[in-house]
Amino acid sequence: MTDTLMVGVSGIRGIVGKDLTPENVARYAAAFGVWGMTGNGERGKGKGNRATVVLGRDSRVSGPMFAHAAIAGLVSVGCDVIDLGLTTTPTAQLAALDHRAAGGIMLTASHNPIEWNALKLIGPDGIFLDTAGTARVQALAAAELPRAGYGALGRLAADAASVQRHIARVLRLPALALARVRRRRFRVALDTVRGSGGAVMPELLARLGCRVRGINLEADGRFPRPPEPVPEHLAALSALVRRTRADVGIAVDPDVDRLALVDERGRPIGEDYTLAFAVRAVLGKGEGGKGKGKARGPVVCNLSTSLVVDDAARDCGTQVIRVPVGEAHVARAMQAHRSPIGGEGNGGVMYPALHVGRDAPVAAALVLTLLARDGRPVSALVDASPRYVIVKSKVERGTGNAERIMEGVYAALRRRYRDATVDTQDGLRLTWPDRWLHVRPSNTEPIIRLIAEAPTGAAAEQLVEEGRKLCAAS
Repeated sequence: MTDTLMVGVSGIRGIVGKDLTPENVARYAAAFGVWGMTGNGERGKGKGNRATVVLGRDSRVSGPMFAHAAIAGLVSVGCDVIDLGLTTTPTAQLAALDHRAAGGIMLTASHNPIEWNALKLIGPDGIFLDTAGTARVQALAAAELPRAGYGALGRLAADAASVQRHIARVLRLPALALARVRRRRFRVALDTVRGSGGAVMPELLARLGCRVRGINLEADGRFPRPPEPVPEHLAALSALVRRTRADVGIAVDPDVDRLALVDERGRPIGEDYTLAFAVRAVLGKGEGGKGKGKARGPVVCNLSTSLVVDDAARDCGTQVIRVPVGEAHVARAMQAHRSPIGGEGNGGVMYPALHVGRDAPVAAALVLTLLARDGRPVSALVDASPRYVIVKSKVERGTGNAERIMEGVYAALRRRYRDATVDTQDGLRLTWPDRWLHVRPSNTEPIIRLIAEAPTGAAAEQLVEEGRKLCAAS
């Protein structure tokens, strides 16, 4: 087995044909099946110590190949497999719950470039495995796996209705102002980057009464641009918004757990506003919201999330709790704190009224609810909040002495900024009243991420550049 795969709370990721091959996909799938049959996935255990695992994939070209490999691995250790086919990550998480499965595997590298793919490992509770669970699967994959004999091989079945069930549930969300959204007949420009969003987003938006004009809706995995829905990648969507006079532009990533917005002027507003708008839709005054003055749980988000989410939470009478980057970390904290809404600043909205996972269809429904209820255009909602600028950068991270190098970087930053509040849950986050800098090794790529936010771009850029210099010096 290769030792260059990236294994962590964001799954098992690698470059197709180099780090990630059918052989190691089959082996990791088999290991996950054993994990599910040995008490870690009690919900999905059946008679004879059998377990059921749901399997889905996004539209990446390598997806069908790896789906065959994963099925072979799971069946070889006696796991029954329910194949969802082309689907979305949140749909797969919901399907694991629907089938009372021992867990699920979603084959997707999410926002990573086209040459990547990955196995995202879902527990029986519909939440991604935490660090300990992933480490257990990794240990099983490195050991001798107990293969089933011919009479005990797993069985294969299909579930072709999972996406339709997902859409139906979004339309029943308690915070969704469905009638009001439908009356508005929003004009929506949509970019699904030729990922699996083409299989769910156009239908969902149509059923919300929207008039949709789309680009890159073909779910063939041949991404026409870098697939991460950050502002610098949304030029074509911005042009479509202006050309069609859309009320809003919506972009999703290949596996449809992240959503980014473009305002009615064609201006990408940044992914963090997705979560901020969702917070206001769920907790704000008006239909579907509670308003101030009533006790409610906190908003949970990760350390790299914008202060616009803090502003939204404060306006709605609650606070923000920050946890390490990674959906599993946010999900567990949301459960512990009984959070009504949370997510990540990358456009991932998590609404426990449906499930505790990032879900772009849910995000779309909540954003449209806010727009319908408030009446102002997207640009006015953005302009009404305090202004911050986020600057994101990255530097290559070598494999040699990486931990020692990062510790040196953190120590140098703490010396440089002695007046900052320090958080070491995930790398290093330095915080001031109106700005912050977060430096951490990526969970999904061999890089160091540097993210800063401040009232001006120049101030944020200065923080990032200081971090870059110290990374280079180390």
